[in-house]
Order: sequence, then C-alpha cells, then structure tokens
Amino acid sequence: MTAFRHEFHPTSLREYDIRGIVGKTLSGADAFAIGRCFGSIVVRGGGKKVAVGYDGRLSSPELEAQLVAGLVACGLEVARIGCGPTPMLYFAAYALSTDGAVMVTGSHNPPDYNGFKMMLGKKPFFGSQIQDIGRMAAGGDVVPEASGSATRVDVSDDYVARLLKDYDGGDRALKVVWDPGNGSGAEITKRLVAKLPGEHTVINGEIDGNFPNHHPDPTVLKNLQQLIAEVRARKADLGIAFDGDADRIGAVDGEGNMLFGDQLLVVLARDVLRNNPGGTIIADVKASQVLFDEVARAGGTPLMWKTGHSLIKAKMAETKSPLAGEMSGHIFFNDKWYGFDDAPYSAIRLLGIVARAGESLAATRAALPQVINTPELRFDCPDERKFGVISEVKARLAQSGANVQDVDGVRVLTEDGWWLLRASNTQAVLVARAEAKTEEGLERLKALLAEQVTASGLAVPDFSGENAGH
Repeated sequence: MTAFRHEFHPTSLREYDIRGIVGKTLSGADAFAIGRCFGSIVVRGGGKKVAVGYDGRLSSPELEAQLVAGLVACGLEVARIGCGPTPMLYFAAYALSTDGAVMVTGSHNPPDYNGFKMMLGKKPFFGSQIQDIGRMAAGGDVVPEASGSATRVDVSDDYVARLLKDYDGGDRALKVVWDPGNGSGAEITKRLVAKLPGEHTVINGEIDGNFPNHHPDPTVLKNLQQLIAEVRARKADLGIAFDGDADRIGAVDGEGNMLFGDQLLVVLARDVLRNNPGGTIIADVKASQVLFDEVARAGGTPLMWKTGHSLIKAKMAETKSPLAGEMSGHIFFNDKWYGFDDAPYSAIRLLGIVARAGESLAATRAALPQVINTPELRFDCPDERKFGVISEVKARLAQSGANVQDVDGVRVLTEDGWWLLRASNTQAVLVARAEAKTEEGLERLKALLAEQVTASGLAVPDFSGENAGH
C-alpha cells in the first residue's frame, strides 16, 4: 500500500474554503486528498458519516467522485446527495445526522474555478482548520486506509417541503420573478415555486456550468439587469436572484430597484424581531449605519461583526442571534431555521413578509433613510503587507483621537458618516467603503480615507463615479 502524501497549490487553501482554477491550481488529486484528510479528522473525532454534494460546474462531478473516494478510503459512510444548492447539503447534515459535510462548489466565481466548503459536525470548518488539511496532506498524517461505503441519498423532496413549511404569506397571489442564474439552485427553485401561491416566472432555470446568461453573483447590479427587465415587463411585485450555489441572495423591488444586502436585512429583521423582542441582529462591518439604527428602532440589539460567513455563523451561535447577514447576500436564519446561509429559505421568508405587508416592497425600500455611499472598493495590496497597513492606519487614528470601531479593520465615524478600511481574508486586497448623508460629506470621507492609504505608501483607489444612493 502506497503511503499517502500530497502538496496543495499554495493559493488554494483559503480562509473559508479550498478554492482554485481547475487544471491549474486545483485537481482531482486535490479532491482525493481533501477527502483523505478531512475524513481522517472526522474519524479521529469519533465520526462515521459524511454528506457530500456538488454544484452545477462542469468540473464538479469528477471532483465529487475523487472527494468521495478519499472519504471512503478513511472507512467512512458517505451520503451522496448529488447536484444541488450548498444549503441543501447543510440541510442534509441535519436531516441525516452526519458528522461532517463537504460541498464541491465554485460559488460565484468564474466557470473555470471550483472549490470545497466544509462543516465538521454542525459547525463551519475554516481558518486554521483548513491550513491543518494542508499540513496533514504534506506529512501523510491520515488514518490507515479502510473500506467505507458511498450511497446516493435524495434529500431534495424533504428540503423543499421544509422550506415551504415556513412560508407564512397565506394565499395572497404575489407575482414574482426568480433568477437562479443557471446555478445549482435552479432545479430546486422550479420545484419550490410550483408549490407556492401566486404567479411565478423562473429565468435562467437550467443548471449550466458555463453560466451563459450572466455571472452568478446577485450582489452586482449588472448581473441583475435581466431580472430587473423581467420584473418591470411583468409588473411583478419583486424579483429574487441566487448566486452559483444558492447560499447568497439578491432582490429587486417591483420598480426594479436593487435591495442591497443590508437593506434586505432591515426588512427581514423587523419581522424576526416581532417574535424575538430584544434579539441580537448581526451584520458585517461593511453594512450601512441605517441597518444598525433600524434594528435598534425595531427593538433589536444590533451587533457589528467581522466579514466572513464562517465568522458570522460562529458569532450567531455564541450570541444566540435569531438573524444575521452580510452585504455579500449571505443571510443566516436561526429563527425557525438552522443558522446556516440559505438563499431559497431567505426568499421564502421575504415572500411571506411582502405578502402580509400593507405596502409594496418598493414602498418599504423607499421609506428607509436615504444615504449616499460608495460600493465596496477593492485595491491591490500584497498579502504580507495588508494587515500591516491596517495596523499603521489604526495607530495613526488612535493618535489623532478619531472615533474608531476596530472589530474588523477600521470603521471611522465622523459627523458626515463613516469610512471603512479592512484587509480581505481571502485575497491580496484592501477593501474600502464610505457612507454619508450628503455628497459633500462623502467627498470629505473619501479624502480622509485617501489620506490614510497614502500615508502607508499605497496608491489611492479610484473613487471616481462610484457614489450610489442607498
């Protein structure tokens, strides 16, 4: 028996997942090694069963097969749930009482990318745990080879039924357009809408790993143009979009206006807080101040936390938060649900709110306090330098007596509004954002941000033409 050892490409082991370009930085051998190492962690923890799913990318079936082979070689019982959304795999981990779960998905990345998201027990597997996989593979630190088993298990009917169980919009006939973006949530979307009241139109409803119609990222306005056009043409109440593996949601109102992740969270939080008065609602540091203010106004306890879905999930468990969300469209329901990010479930809850409301989603959005902000600006900064820049900026701000929230990078509050600078956990970039009540205020905030970036020897990001209403 050949001793197992494997080297991953150094760029593939990320903060929240393992990810790369298929054929260049990610291969079938990597998938087998992930199965062998992650499976060993499960076995050493006393586990026996792991669920595996995959998305609609062209490379996913082969990577899934190699992953399963690695897990089986650890002596594990593998439940193969097939092609579907990432949240359906998370659901399977609960429904089948597994000891771990692995999803083969490239999420919202370009078609030639793929990757692996993991949970150990019912908790996210991330950070140093992912680096452990690299060390185990390089050192051959795995359990002795054994004969496990793999079985095809279809949880899709149970998943759809469980989603529908929490629809609370009654029989009101909403008109809704859905865009799963040719991603792995497409088939589930069609089955879901067939059982909902109202008139539903699904566009880009075939799973196609080439993503022929648009890039599967619903938080970018240009990717929603098809959905917006269809909503307006059909005079629909709203439109809903999913990313490539349906763990992130985007939404547009009946007038075709995009709801940003924090605006969507306001709508959902008001509803959740009716049954959870005083509940902690978590959002990441990139979210608008409007969100935190509106949560407090609705009787909730707003909590700003670090960006990253695994970090948010961990904080939710710690604070017993009923709801959390990120600007990126990850929405996490602990209220009636399992605490994981699930775009179809978030859609069901949003539809219930709109169906019960005395006003349109467009009116709800328009009534939110209006601010002006930049979208998320990302600019290059070497991995070995990015956290150092943040430390330098933090030190200068402390010296100047600025009002700083430093939960994740620096978020600086002024009379005009706020600006943010943080280091990405997944890329060699710094991320910046600013928000103000007026155009003049926003220009002042951008100047303060540029001043700090320049003081650390970096080129100032191009803010031109970036302001947007919110």
